[in-house]
Amino acid sequence: METLRAALQPLRPITSNLPTPIRDLGVSIIGDTCYKTLILDLNPTDSECLKLAISKGLGIGIIGASSIVKVPQIIKLVQSQSSSGISFLSYLLETSSYLISLAYNVRKGFPFSTYGETALILGQNVIITILVLNYSGRASIAALFVAALATSVVTLFNGGILDMQTLSYLQMGAGLLGVASKVPQIAAIYQEGGTGQLSAFTVFNYLAGSLSRIFTTLQEVDDKLILYGFVAGFALNLVLAAQMVYYWNAPSAKARGKMKEAVPVSGTGQSSGVSTATPKSKGPSTRRRG
Repeated sequence: METLRAALQPLRPITSNLPTPIRDLGVSIIGDTCYKTLILDLNPTDSECLKLAISKGLGIGIIGASSIVKVPQIIKLVQSQSSSGISFLSYLLETSSYLISLAYNVRKGFPFSTYGETALILGQNVIITILVLNYSGRASIAALFVAALATSVVTLFNGGILDMQTLSYLQMGAGLLGVASKVPQIAAIYQEGGTGQLSAFTVFNYLAGSLSRIFTTLQEVDDKLILYGFVAGFALNLVLAAQMVYYWNAPSAKARGKMKEAVPVSGTGQSSGVSTATPKSKGPSTRRRG
């Protein structure tokens, strides 16, 4: 590390004269002390500041990726007009879990870099849930879902309606909901023998994001409830990723149905070893009878 530090020293005139907006942004992310250590002094040997910077970088990266993480899933649903392979129950549980966690993090005052993706994914989950309900012929339930969601937002974010102690209990339940939300999706894939309209981009980004969140939570948030939720989520995201790999080339249920229709009826138009040709009738005899 000392060699790296020595190699970085020629850059100090640049880092010491960064524009004020960039400097203020850096200070707001990693604080005055670590900004001075890592940016002004170019000293990567301070392990605490280095881990904090890595954690902040991962957090910002996760938030950036989460803004589009479920867009491919939304596109697949709209293009196919089918909810095949996607569990409504899974999205309902996950949306409930994310809403509770978002309210808990906001009211606790945790750094936005440790939970920002929750808000972005929550919004995308709502869109997917409504699409799944519409494409499965349950539009009335979709309207009911939106109304229940609006009521929940008002309740969870209002300290006058819901006190912090009760919200902490709900956060315990949110961790269980987050874990439970993966089970119906895993079961749906297993039962259908394929991933249907489930997006591989979404699954693998979830896996990487949950692993990164374990690290950022350990570094920046001293809250076991949130940490255990991310650990359990990572384990089940790993199962989903394994299913995605296993069923990668498996045909969809719709494609399998078409394949079955295309199979000819047994014995029709096929040789069975027994001649089915109609024997030729003998023509009338032209021999004169005596």
